[in-house]
Amino acid sequence: MTANGIFQIVFYFAVLILLVKPLGTFMAHVFQREKTFLDPVLGPVERFIYRLARINPNEEYNWKENALAMLLFNFAGLLVVYALQRLQQFLPFNPQRMSAVSSDSAFNTAVSFASNTNWQGYGGETTMSYFTQMTGLTVQNFVSAATGLALLALIIRGFARHSMETLGNFWVDLTRSTLYILLPLSFVLALVLVSQGVVQTLSPYISVPLLEQMEHGAQGDTTDAKITEQRIAVGPAASQVAIKQLGTNGGGFFNVNSAHPFENPTPLSDFLEMLSILLIAAALCYTYGYMVKDTRQGWTILAVMMIIFVALLAISAWSEQAGNPAFTKMGIDQTASSFQPGGNMEGKEVRFGIPNSVLWETATTAASNGSVNSMHDSYTPLGGLVALVMMHLGEVIFGGVGSGLYGMLVFVVVAVFVAGLLVGRTPEYLGHKIETYEMKMASLLILIMPITVLVLTAIAVMTDAGRSTIFNPGVHGFSEVLYLFSSQGNNNGSAFAGIGANTPFYNITGGIAMIIGRYWLAVPTLALAGSLAQKKFVPPSEGTLPTHTPLFIFWLIAVVVIVGALNFLPALALGPIVEHLMMH
Repeated sequence: MTANGIFQIVFYFAVLILLVKPLGTFMAHVFQREKTFLDPVLGPVERFIYRLARINPNEEYNWKENALAMLLFNFAGLLVVYALQRLQQFLPFNPQRMSAVSSDSAFNTAVSFASNTNWQGYGGETTMSYFTQMTGLTVQNFVSAATGLALLALIIRGFARHSMETLGNFWVDLTRSTLYILLPLSFVLALVLVSQGVVQTLSPYISVPLLEQMEHGAQGDTTDAKITEQRIAVGPAASQVAIKQLGTNGGGFFNVNSAHPFENPTPLSDFLEMLSILLIAAALCYTYGYMVKDTRQGWTILAVMMIIFVALLAISAWSEQAGNPAFTKMGIDQTASSFQPGGNMEGKEVRFGIPNSVLWETATTAASNGSVNSMHDSYTPLGGLVALVMMHLGEVIFGGVGSGLYGMLVFVVVAVFVAGLLVGRTPEYLGHKIETYEMKMASLLILIMPITVLVLTAIAVMTDAGRSTIFNPGVHGFSEVLYLFSSQGNNNGSAFAGIGANTPFYNITGGIAMIIGRYWLAVPTLALAGSLAQKKFVPPSEGTLPTHTPLFIFWLIAVVVIVGALNFLPALALGPIVEHLMMH
């Protein structure tokens, strides 16, 4: 990799880390209902929403009541998005006269956007009307991300409180997350993206004449039909692109997502969109430390995330820069020069090159985002392995806004518990004793996702319905299926492609994976937090394990990596690992 490429990556991390504390502090003020600079403008709007929805902002609920509120709200959103897709031909802002989406695809998409997965088995510009994109998908981009933030606020209170039954009010945290965090950041980012050339219009698609006419017709057709013009898709994209990145949603307005020049036209837009993918998730680490009144805890978790992230990024960058060994055997020079970028450029935009492609690939699979500026299916086996491993670690290396951090907190609980067993004493964390109930919930959280992904992958490769649309046979085809369910089961949303996923089989099984990946994990985590909040405070003693030291950072990394490796190593050995060995 060139010095320029290394500089771009280092500069990215420098800006990200500099923004962690100010944004993290602001979000802590929002969750703790402390005064912010936005209160004079947004305070009246917030109070109006409470009156309109008949919410008492001073009332708090226990974990079960908050879980029920979250499930009902998300189910209502799922129904609305499903209905919009099925009825879009009768609704306004449909200049291209898009017809109704099929029932199985509409189900998959509704689950996808309600669960903050944003997996897409369709092409946005050929399937969804402007109205569906704006009122269905963009709205869900906001509220599904806000759901994750609200859940995290409730869970942090569980870790911070003692001898209390309640965790807070889901409706209040949802409202404040949307109003004070997601909307202002998205508004600013959308304006900047528009200035860079990201489209934002309700105009119909544009027809432009071609500079060179193209032949039309099947091979052997003797007709002289010519293609003289091209239809260019446009639409209200910038508003959706901003929140898809900030909310770790990732669903593209256009089919090729952020590789499309109307979604990501310039180096500045590429940098800002990549920064947005990790920004809130990284800053939430500081928010956590602030709310539990020990910022060292937040910096510790951020350090764990950064170390694992940088290590996997280095593997992907090295593998992609090394190029394709099959080309090397053919005598093709893949080294970088002033005339070519070098390395494995298949599926990558020349304007971004390998450094910005692998950085985006690692960030989007780490952060449960799923947007892409290059095609992961065209990466080398080790490059593709990095994306899979990021998801197989449980989307806890940054992860989705809110969901990534509360997933990491589960690993913290496991790490503290195992360390307590090693020294023969009851483990403690932040003044809470970690006991049987907490470990039962943590075990569920660690096991549910791998079981879901591996069972559905096995069903897909064993049945005709699953195999019929695997277009790449052999090892790579297996990797594509494993990636598909890893992405949906972890609420990531990115795809290896190379597989026909918009079928009744994959739409239904994928929808099931997304429901389990979001809600079967969120509810046990709330239960764990509710249990911790009820415990009496245990003062630290000489035997208490410090959870802010370099030793604990190393220990937590080991727990996260070992659990991920034990769950998925056999499947990875059948896919990208053996494919790498075959290439060499």
